[in-house]
Amino acid sequence: MSEFWWAYLALGAFAGFFAGLLGVGGGAIMVPILTSIFIAEGFPKTEVVHLALGTSMAAIVFTSVSSLRAHHAHNAVLWPVVRAITPGILCGTFGATFVAALLPTRALTLFFAAFIAWVALRMLSSRKPTAQRELPGPFGMTAVGLGIGGVSALVAIGGGSLSVPFMTWCNVKTQNAIGTSAAIGLPIALAGTLGYLVNGWGHPGLPPMTLGFIYLPALVMVTVVSTLVAPFGARLAHRLPVATLKRVFAGVLILLVLKMLWGVFG
Repeated sequence: MSEFWWAYLALGAFAGFFAGLLGVGGGAIMVPILTSIFIAEGFPKTEVVHLALGTSMAAIVFTSVSSLRAHHAHNAVLWPVVRAITPGILCGTFGATFVAALLPTRALTLFFAAFIAWVALRMLSSRKPTAQRELPGPFGMTAVGLGIGGVSALVAIGGGSLSVPFMTWCNVKTQNAIGTSAAIGLPIALAGTLGYLVNGWGHPGLPPMTLGFIYLPALVMVTVVSTLVAPFGARLAHRLPVATLKRVFAGVLILLVLKMLWGVFG
């Protein structure tokens, strides 16, 4: 077992708590921290971000199933929307993993940092998109799915940062937008995991106990602990000033990304 097992357990607790408390998680938390841990473990610097993305995407498979079931139980998932957008999601996510595999670590890091900075600024401003139109037709939904899936694969997120604002802008109620986004997260996670597995298969220089670009010890420890801790964060969500916590968390995201940039470029 990795001598950094304690770091993976701590990451699982941190990611699970904030996922339950604020409904955020995935790559936004895991990728910068996993990148730092992998660098400390002495993994090849040219592959640490690829491993962080693949491992994070695999972890999202488990969290997305739990989230999907919870929202479905509250009738918050618009399944016609899920069916319409999923073909584009699958193609965009799987295809973007091939792009990620070709990109050097520094380029991936800069893209990730820019995206997370945008997410953090949105959390700090608390602005919500104004409803302006209806959902597009089948071709439009496929195109949107391609875009959301592509970006999600490059930053290892479940897509909520993009799909919720999109659906809200298209006059979908916030509750349904969040629930439907949770359902969309599963095909994103499955396609992304498969893509990072395929692209990393047989890749030279990867550490032991990897499956493609997925580092199995980190995946197991992070997933088990985050699953156990998430319900505690969810219970506290109704007792703590979540709006204030979101702003604090946005600041934490910025610090994590800066640490990731320093680790890769420093």
